[in-house]
Amino acid sequence: MKKASLLMILGALLLLALYKFPLWNITLGAPQYPEPLGMNIFFNGIEGVDEFDIQNIDGVNHYIGMKKVPKKEDMWEFTVFPIFIAIMSAIGILIGFLGFFKKISYNWFLGWLFVMLIFGTYGLYDFNLWLQNYGTDLNPKAIMKLTDAQGNQMSYKPPFIGTKHILNFTAQSYPRLGTLFVFFGTLLPFLGYFFGKKSAKIKK
Repeated sequence: MKKASLLMILGALLLLALYKFPLWNITLGAPQYPEPLGMNIFFNGIEGVDEFDIQNIDGVNHYIGMKKVPKKEDMWEFTVFPIFIAIMSAIGILIGFLGFFKKISYNWFLGWLFVMLIFGTYGLYDFNLWLQNYGTDLNPKAIMKLTDAQGNQMSYKPPFIGTKHILNFTAQSYPRLGTLFVFFGTLLPFLGYFFGKKSAKIKK
């Protein structure tokens, strides 16, 4: 049970890396931008890869009626998600310590993991919903109004993951280091549950 509990504690601690590393990255490349414009998406805000990237992205988006890249105060997620991660990390560490001293069973690891998986699934859904809104809710008074062959206004939704060509831009969207920390932050507690269950069977 000690090995299982240490894995639980380590997994919960890895979540704190989200305060440092971005979860996702979106870049926009075009002939007029030899160095692609990019934004790193953290769980508490969005930052440009380079100093003026957000400003330049907002400038390009203005012509086709897209909204500005949201600031921290524009989205409730940037306030709530950090609080949730801090709470879940603290609970995970506590569960790990209690398991180490045999105060609770390994089943608590699975309960913690279940909550994290629900949160992670919702986070991905919410991110895709934001991309959809970001690329389709356009200002009807935009300078440029481009339509497809059927006369419908074009969508500029960046890809959830992968590469997509939007006008003369190439948009790329991929997970970053923060997502990797979340992956291992949930994998280790699962392994802890597995080892805890195995240890309990051996003792029987």
